[in-house]
Amino acid sequence: MPTYQYECDSCGHDLEAFQSMTEKKLKKCPKCGKPELKRLIGSGGGVIFKGSGFYETDYKQKSASTADCPANKGSHKPNSDSCACCPKNPNKK
Repeated sequence: MPTYQYECDSCGHDLEAFQSMTEKKLKKCPKCGKPELKRLIGSGGGVIFKGSGFYETDYKQKSASTADCPANKGSHKPNSDSCACCPKNPNKK
């Protein structure tokens, strides 16, 4: 659950609230009691991956030769002689 920062337009009081994303925004200032509380837009926290199991190869993009292969787009039969990026069919003579 994220932490949201609020500021009262009336008295200038600021506070942080630990809320679910589905909860409604707070409106009433706890200091002055007026419904002038506004949720501020912040940068939020960054995602930090710690521990084992996160490798740089997990999210690497495919090489250009296999990404541009027509077999990936369904325009020719995979393993055909006309495609340089597909492996040759070992059963083909």
